[in-house]
Order: sequence, then structure tokens, then C-alpha cells
Amino acid sequence: MGWSIADVARTSGVTSRTLRHYDAVGVLAPAWVAADGRRYYEQAELLRLQQILLLRRLGLGLADIARVLERQSAAGTVDALRRHRDRLIEERRRLDQLVGTVETTITELEKGAEMAPEKIFKGFERNPYDAEARQRWGDEAVDGAQQRMQGWSSDDAERARTGYAAVHEGLAPLLAAGVDVNDERVQRLVDEHHRVTCLFWTPTQESYRGLGQTYVEDERFRENIGGGNDALVRYLRDAMAVYADNRLG
Repeated sequence: MGWSIADVARTSGVTSRTLRHYDAVGVLAPAWVAADGRRYYEQAELLRLQQILLLRRLGLGLADIARVLERQSAAGTVDALRRHRDRLIEERRRLDQLVGTVETTITELEKGAEMAPEKIFKGFERNPYDAEARQRWGDEAVDGAQQRMQGWSSDDAERARTGYAAVHEGLAPLLAAGVDVNDERVQRLVDEHHRVTCLFWTPTQESYRGLGQTYVEDERFRENIGGGNDALVRYLRDAMAVYADNRLG
């Protein structure tokens, strides 16, 4: 039995564009393609997509995901799923602990009791990037971003979650086709990138250009954006520079 790309997109929450991109970069090919060009997936491909989504959730880029999947045998796939399950269980444990902390706080406040600091912050983990972000961008920028996030609507939150990835996936085929960064199609995607960025902070011409350069210079950004395709990261940087010059000057 085969499921169409539309069926898979609907049930998995992954867009058809993303599924085509996964095929283009070699991490998920359809089981077969009909004479009219429609792509169809079978259970093996759905299980592979599940793994891809789990690995993406764990922070791996597409290049690393491709290497992981390439090394896996059928037995290795089960072992990998067990590891993913264990990580998800640990995440659930952490969230359960946070729920318990909040419930305890509610109870203690309703009783008018005073809580010890260790109880107030039980289960909270220090953000490992917070200090670095404050050093790089300043306290005002970080605090302002956190304040903006508190005021997000559900649509804003969804845009923040998926917006950047959609831009990267849209740019990849344009780069492959040799489309110039000045092209309207590229700049439309960068405009969306800028809009997503403005959910967190409002960059100036200089800071937006600097953000693009940071993408290229910082290994973590390069991997997250390009998944091993550094040319895509440079392409985004150059397109952001054009946008900054034309729209933010």
C-alpha cells in the first residue's frame, strides 16, 4: 500500500515542499513515482521519516541525519529508536518535574506560605546559551526577546517554530539552480526570514548583516542552517546583505 505525498504531509505535519527537499538531499526518497510524477510512500519510508523527525527534534542537521541513517541496519534502526525513546522519556520526566514545581508553588501561594529558593526553582535548568547570548547581544536585547516571546499569539509561536526552516528549504533549490541572491524569489524568502527574526528582536541594517555573517562564522549556525551545505549558509548571508541594503537602509 502506498500513501501519496499529500497524505504523508497531512498525517506527519511535514509540508510537501519539505518532503521533496528531503528527497533532493538524499535522506528520504519516495517508494515509487507514478507516471504522472506523483510521489508515493510505503511503510518503510514512513518509518524513516519518523526517524528523521526524531533526529531533527534532537538537534541534528540533515547531513548528520543522512550519515546516521546510512549506517543503520534493521537492527540498528531499532536500537536508534530505543535511544530516541529514552531521550523522550527523560524529557517527559523533566517536564513532569516542572509541572510538579508549578503545582507546589500554586499550593504554597494559596496557603500564604513562603517557599525556599530551591523549591521555587526545582527542575529548572540553566539555559547554556543564555550567558553567551547576553555577552554577544547584551542584556537588553536578550530580555527584550524574552518579553516579546511572552506576548506571542499561537500563530506567532508556530511561525517562530517553522519559519526559519521553511526559508532554508526554500532557498536550497534556488541555490542549486544558480539563482542570484538579488532575484525576487530569493528576496521574498529573506523577507520572511526578517519577519521571523522580528518576532524576537528588530534588527537594524548593520545588525541584520552581522547576523548573516554570524551564521557563516559560527559552526552551530552553519550546521543547523545548512546541515553540511555551507554554500547554502553563505547564500543566505549574501541574500540577507542585499535585503539589508535595499530594505533596511
